[in-house]
Amino acid sequence: METFSFSIPQNITFGRGSLKQLPVLAQKLQKHKAFIISGPHLNKMGMVAGCQEALSHAGMESDAFTETEGNPSTETVEKATEAYQNSGADFIVALGGGSPLDVAKAAAVLAAYGGKITDYEGGGKVPGPVVPMIAVPTTAGTGSEVTAFSVITDHSRSYKLTVVSNALLPAYAILDPELITSVPAGTAAACGVDALVHALEAYISLAASPFSDMFALKALRLIGENIRSYVANRKKETAAEGMLLGSLFAGIAFSHARLGDVHAMSHPVSAYFDVAHGIANAVLLPTIVTFNELSDRGKYYDIYRSIAKAPVKREGFSSDMLAAELRALNAELGLPASLREVGVKEELFEAMADDAMKSGNILVNPRSTTRSDVIDLYKRAYS
Repeated sequence: METFSFSIPQNITFGRGSLKQLPVLAQKLQKHKAFIISGPHLNKMGMVAGCQEALSHAGMESDAFTETEGNPSTETVEKATEAYQNSGADFIVALGGGSPLDVAKAAAVLAAYGGKITDYEGGGKVPGPVVPMIAVPTTAGTGSEVTAFSVITDHSRSYKLTVVSNALLPAYAILDPELITSVPAGTAAACGVDALVHALEAYISLAASPFSDMFALKALRLIGENIRSYVANRKKETAAEGMLLGSLFAGIAFSHARLGDVHAMSHPVSAYFDVAHGIANAVLLPTIVTFNELSDRGKYYDIYRSIAKAPVKREGFSSDMLAAELRALNAELGLPASLREVGVKEELFEAMADDAMKSGNILVNPRSTTRSDVIDLYKRAYS
């Protein structure tokens, strides 16, 4: 067994109604004014106002920025940073799915150190602590509340850049299943498969360890047991709880084991064609699982058993059954089956492959992957 290391430096509160703890955690930060970063949908639903009211009852002022989009851009980060600085706030509440959390992390860096977010692209560029954050996820998908990454779209390059630093980890995370019970079915499906991909890729990653495997396997089982019933009825409490916890554990897993070809290839799909991240992952997943079959050493059965409705016994399993099960799951959840369906253009496959090869996730994919492999995989997923 190779040497590995791990740490979970955060404070996480999980449970129905736990949003009520927001003012308590804010006071623990010993700060005075909150700045909420969220999206327009949650603002219309009253969730932003609800957070502000809870903070107000504890005697704490707050302002809000609610302009985050699905694939947040460098321009949005700059707007959020300027609004934060003008507000006089001294900490950030990131409320929403992966997009508001990514913007919050990026704004926390720029508010602390200035410049543009492209200055901090990659790892080791954030010089120290950033503006403290409390993360409140409202989808079961990204696990961003426990990851040290911020993914932002640079439209000038049609490229999704990643900032990597443990300084981006929120000081506190509140996971309240009640907040994900009003998510639209399509969003629930896309986010749920995103969480599934996090767990799956972390589990088969070359950087996996006994620690990450433990979280990945538990995440796979929680997601496999609950994703269908959750998408069918988001108000089913046990399903919402299972999905939110599964997303959390998947986030911890891939924070320590990284991901693989699915994420490396899905980022260019989103950057060039503004396809939602979870949708891009779902479309690519079966094709790349098939590509990686050659490298399987028994983990495919663990994944298959977690998500299959009626799994066969191990002796009756063959590795091609996992991809078939994933295609069936996508169809059940109403997700697209090909890149053609989501508007991807074949003439950009080579440029997309160039960007995919820049991802560090390619390096830990269980099967060695070349640029020509990536182009071929895009072609397979297209048709």
